[in-house]
Formats: sequence, C-alpha cells, structure tokens
Amino acid sequence: MSDSVVLIGRRGGPLSLRLSRRVLWVNFILLLLALLTGLFALAHGTLTVTPGQLWQALQGEGPRGVVTVITQWRAPRVVLALVLGAALGVSGAIFQSAIRNPLGSPDVIGFNTGAYTGALVAIVLFNGGFYQTAFGALLGGIAAAALVWLLAWRQGIAGFRLIIVGIGVGAVLSALNTWLIISASLEKAMSAALWGAGTLNGLTWAKGQSALLVVPLTLVAVLLAGRRLQLMEMGDDSARALGINTGRSRLQLMFGAIVLTAVATATAGPIAFIALAAPQIARRLTAAPGVPLFSAATTGALLLLLADALAQQGFNGIQLPVGAVTVSIGGLYLIGLLIRESRR
Repeated sequence: MSDSVVLIGRRGGPLSLRLSRRVLWVNFILLLLALLTGLFALAHGTLTVTPGQLWQALQGEGPRGVVTVITQWRAPRVVLALVLGAALGVSGAIFQSAIRNPLGSPDVIGFNTGAYTGALVAIVLFNGGFYQTAFGALLGGIAAAALVWLLAWRQGIAGFRLIIVGIGVGAVLSALNTWLIISASLEKAMSAALWGAGTLNGLTWAKGQSALLVVPLTLVAVLLAGRRLQLMEMGDDSARALGINTGRSRLQLMFGAIVLTAVATATAGPIAFIALAAPQIARRLTAAPGVPLFSAATTGALLLLLADALAQQGFNGIQLPVGAVTVSIGGLYLIGLLIRESRR
C-alpha cells in the first residue's frame, strides 16, 4: 500500500501535494494540541471555570458575566491567536522556500519593522486609534516589502541579496522608529511601545474582523499554489522544465506572504519568532524535504497560542504582551540557527 495520499486532482492529472502518513499524523497531533490549548486558555485565567461551565458559556447559557468573559473576551483572543499564528507560519514558509534560506523570514527581512513604522506614524503624527493604527501598519508593511523588493531586484531576486537588503532597510526603519518614539509625548510613546511589543490583549471580534476575513481567504489561495512552491524548491531550471513560470509564481506567492504578514501585524503588532521558527519546526517534525505549508500553518497557530497562554498565566498574575515571550524565545532560536548555518 502506498505511503502517500493524493489530496487534490484536477482534469484527470495530479495537481496535488503528496503528504506522507507522518505528515498527516503530525498535522493531526498539532491540531489536537491547538484545540486542547485553546480550551485551556478559555477555561483558565482570573476567572476559572469547569468544563461543564465552559460548554454552557459557549452555548450562551449560564451566568451572564461568565458568558461575556468566555465568548467576548477570551474566545476572540484564542481564535485570533490561531488565525494569526497560522498566517505568520505560512508567510515564513513561503519566504524561506521561495528564497531557499531559513533566515528568509518577514521579521528578519524588515517587513515587521516597516509595519511598526506605519503604526508609529499613525499614533505619533496623527493621534490614530486602533483602526487608524492598524491601517498605518498595513500600509507600512506593504511599503517596506515593496522597497526591499525593488532594491534587491537585479534581473530577478536572489535569496541572499534579499536578506541583506531587508536587514539594511530594517535597520534604517528601526532608527526612524526610535526617533518617532523619543519625539512623541509620553502618552503616545507608551501606546506605541505597547503596540510594538505585539499583543493580543484587548482584541475583540470587531477588531479582528478584517483578519478573520482576509487571512483564511489568503491562506486558501497560497495553499492551493503550494505545488508550485515545492517545484521551485528544486531550482528554477527544474521548475521551468515542468512548465512553471518561476518569476510570476514567486511574485504571487510572496505577495500572498506579504499580505498575511501585514494583516497579522496590523491586528496584533509585530510578533517576532513565529514566522521564523514555525516553518523549520514543521519541516523537522514532518521530515519533509521542503517546508509543508499546511504543517507550517498548524505549527504557527500552536506556537502563538502557547506563547499567549504563557504570557497570560506564566508570570504570577502579570500579563505580558505575547511579543515579549516570542521575542525572548526567538532570540535564542535565531542564535542557534546562525551558529548552525555558519557551521554548514
């Protein structure tokens, strides 16, 4: 019996990703862990409820205060952690696969820094609220990506050049961000610093509506194009021989990755580490030759949910921004990755 399963076919020919049983089992376990972690996050906190009370609250039954806490405060946070984590995981997987470098992550290349610049401009210069800040972050992330892409373009995009240019652009934008913060009032500087840490605190269904609409649609689009990404990992010449327009495909996939990163950053702030680590963790768990996009999505969702649960309940009642947890872990991960790549 074959050790793989054809998932999708079109016009009589396989258009499909072949996932081994190991990949299927890994995805199943990751989804199960995400479900259990989400239920734990819903039930525990300042107000702890039993499984029976949680089930009643999710159905809209029971004390009104408990229903409000579960369905209006905790549920949006859990759902958005899963959605945004999946977005960051897939975005990182696309960048790392397209430029064939494990350092090819939006937070390393500087897209998150550009989103932070856009948010700072909205907060400091225009005194913007949540929606204005989110819109500014979205524009800033897309503008930073376009700038990096234009500066790195030399009759095509080379992965190493894109990373170096991205790091340089990110450094310049970091300096601009520092100037904006020190020139702002104390109140605006504190708001900017809190947003810049990356946080899921205070997110509601209304605030996350755009992300809940855009991210799933974009994820479906890039997952359907995952076959082309796998072929491009074999090299542009091999992909062209199989009928893939590598330039157009790379541009489309990376545009999808930029949209995912920009929407996630606009919703919750620049959350580091997830886009960098989730694809590599998924690759090692599945033992796949490339980075499986769906596995990167489930890994990213679980990582962000676990980090948020730790940020809420792991420090004796002190709630930290989730970005403070991810950046601490991510710094250690990045050091290890740099050492491993230098040895290679």
